[in-house]
Amino acid sequence: MEATVEIEEKAKQSIVLPMVLAGSMFFILGCITWLNGAITPFLQQMLELSPLQASFIISSFYIAVTIAGIPSAMLIKKVGYKNGMAIGCVIMALSALLYIPAAKMQMIEIFLFSQLLIGVGQTVLQTAVNPYVVKMGSEKSAAVRVCIMGLLNKFAGVIVPIIFAAVVVAGVADGNAQLSQAQKDAMANSLIAPYLAIAGLIFVFALFAKFSPLPDLVFEEESSSSKGEVREALSHPHLVLGVIGIALYVAVEVIAADTIGSYALAIGIADYSMMTSYTMACMLLGYAIGIALIPRYMSQQSALVMSGIAGIVTVLAVVLGSNESFVLSNILLVPFGGPELPDPLVCIALLGFANAMVWPAIWPLALAGLGRLTGTASGLLIMGIAGGALGPLLIGLGNVAGLGAQGAYALMIPSYLFILFYAVKGHKMRSWK
Repeated sequence: MEATVEIEEKAKQSIVLPMVLAGSMFFILGCITWLNGAITPFLQQMLELSPLQASFIISSFYIAVTIAGIPSAMLIKKVGYKNGMAIGCVIMALSALLYIPAAKMQMIEIFLFSQLLIGVGQTVLQTAVNPYVVKMGSEKSAAVRVCIMGLLNKFAGVIVPIIFAAVVVAGVADGNAQLSQAQKDAMANSLIAPYLAIAGLIFVFALFAKFSPLPDLVFEEESSSSKGEVREALSHPHLVLGVIGIALYVAVEVIAADTIGSYALAIGIADYSMMTSYTMACMLLGYAIGIALIPRYMSQQSALVMSGIAGIVTVLAVVLGSNESFVLSNILLVPFGGPELPDPLVCIALLGFANAMVWPAIWPLALAGLGRLTGTASGLLIMGIAGGALGPLLIGLGNVAGLGAQGAYALMIPSYLFILFYAVKGHKMRSWK
């Protein structure tokens, strides 16, 4: 009996320490990723960008995944998961420093290049840390571990826009004002110190990943050669459909989190840079519920079904809601000291709740039974993050095409329909016949 207890304690310890390492990586990923939602409307106002032009700020960050997905998987296979985390952090830290000359010169081109490079670093880190989390324990509880990582990631998404608004936006930006050049210069200069701090913080995380006393996880029958592995991995329908599902999920997640600030700016909300925090808070709530319910009361598949349905219903509420109605905020925000916001804006934030369980549910379902192909499959799934480049562009194009800032959100519905399909049938497919 004592021996059994000792074995269980050692098993818990062997998971806890890797979880601390992975958790720190997910936190820094959250800081970088969800800063996009705050800085996009800020740059849109400072540089006087159209909604379509502003969407490129977000898209350039996510398009890097298309470039770096498979190379990242090859890199991780060569240097290991821990070293991959460290390399990803170093790339992001160096990229953050490029925001300083971009701000000084107020050039959108340098901002876009910086976003692209920091997206490359993020891809390397994602490729290393996601399979690390999925495979460090039981496959059945993988969604719970990813949920815990998601809590840290989304917690960063809650606090970063608030900090950005307090440190950068306060006193230099007004959502309703036409800016003078002096005000634009003040906005640009306010970015310098924060991005120096961000670069320093990420570099500290790189050192932690490199020198933490944890061995790399060993995946079953990992092959030293990548020749033919991509083709073999793509022969598994549940993986291919999972990659598509991840791409469409990231598209709607990025729309909900990173375009909410631009929508708020368009309808004259002064605190536009804080809106991402509301979406992330809703995601935190969704993750917390997921941790409580999966797998004891709800399967990963059931959670994915509910996410697809909730997404469709909430998008319809965004499109059909009135900007003159404040019913939802009077119920959900005002009683707790929050602001009075239009119903469509609150519904965009509520999409965070609908999205919360999609990523942690798709990952283990897509990687199920892949064994030695896990590393390559993870690289393919990470490439799905490129869907984040599509989402904001769709909203921008929909706006230009005449759907308007509000009606453009209807373009999210096909993504939720596919997620629902994957939950019901796609993840079970083991043959294309």
